[in-house]
Amino acid sequence: MRIRPSTTDVLTALAQTGVAVLLGREAVAQGWPPLDLAAYLLVGLVTVPVAVRTRAPVAVCLFTQLMWVVYITAGYWPVVTCFGPMLAVYTVAALCPVRTSAACAALMAAVWVYAGLLGNGPGGSMATVLAQAVVFPAVLWRFGLVARRSAELARQLRRERDERARRHVAEERARIARELHDIVAHHMSVISIQAGLAGYVFDSAPRTARTALSTIQETSAEALDELRRMLDLLRDTDRESPDGGAGPEAPGRDAPMPGLSRLAEMAERVRAAGVPVDLRITGDARALAPGVELCAYRVTQEALTNVLKHAPGARVTVSLDYRPAHLSVTVTDDGAGGRPLPAKLAQGSGNGLIGMRERAKLYGGTISTGPCSEGGYAVCLTLPTSARTAPPRGDGHPG
Repeated sequence: MRIRPSTTDVLTALAQTGVAVLLGREAVAQGWPPLDLAAYLLVGLVTVPVAVRTRAPVAVCLFTQLMWVVYITAGYWPVVTCFGPMLAVYTVAALCPVRTSAACAALMAAVWVYAGLLGNGPGGSMATVLAQAVVFPAVLWRFGLVARRSAELARQLRRERDERARRHVAEERARIARELHDIVAHHMSVISIQAGLAGYVFDSAPRTARTALSTIQETSAEALDELRRMLDLLRDTDRESPDGGAGPEAPGRDAPMPGLSRLAEMAERVRAAGVPVDLRITGDARALAPGVELCAYRVTQEALTNVLKHAPGARVTVSLDYRPAHLSVTVTDDGAGGRPLPAKLAQGSGNGLIGMRERAKLYGGTISTGPCSEGGYAVCLTLPTSARTAPPRGDGHPG
């Protein structure tokens, strides 16, 4: 369970106040005057401001140091309220520039020495007070610097991770756009051939001409849908990757576009690599829009590639379910794989989960990935069987 930083600061301030109150009850046993109402008010003024230490670190540090001086001057036991100034100095070192944090640490050392000069030093003898005045602020300052550098490194790593994810998205979208271009080119070729046929037999075979015109109408509708998707992809890529970085190389123009009819070939290749694959097809198998078939094929390919990489030897089940309104593809493994295969034997075509999500979103589908309750891992893809019933949704960056 995550706790917000502001809530953590409030809880820390309450904890410090509670510890100070408990220590205050031991003041008499330690040879110091008992804490009265004024002392407890000063205790609150020293410890409670810690609740906003991350919002105004320097102001909180200066205020707690000032209240600590007032508390010490009144003759009370300094140990009771020393935790607030210590945490304030650490916070300044963790959040502010080095010069500012060094000045705050020096101020704390000066207050410590001031307590010793009044005879109220936390450590007893003046030599001990001087040693503590040097060691405690220096240690707190050093820990704060380490925390600050660690936070800066974490932010840099997050930026690099986000940039890498954006680059992968742009590359995958460019790859999908190239594949869609091939689909559109195929449709246009069909339209051209059918238009020539219709013109040739328009007078001699009207029935054949009408059939050709019907094919042109259906094919042109699919081509327009695919063209719209390709333009949406390119538009999103331009927005998210202004540098226009090149993605993976496009497949050869003469290569046939893969579809669901080639799943058996893919399963056989994976079996040859040492992973048992069980391909199950249910429902009324039928031809679908080329883009839908390509999406299902690529997601299945990436899921099997992940098995080769992370669980080689595991038994895999690929379930292809044709339903009246949509297509469901599920790839599951039993998690019993052994040592991963060499990278050169397990190279995929995309960028893992990022590519899967981008392809599913493009065709209005949904995808879920995660471990199974009985062990192993599952990738579940659902796509509308008609490319025209599911226009692409608005852009969304992967989490």
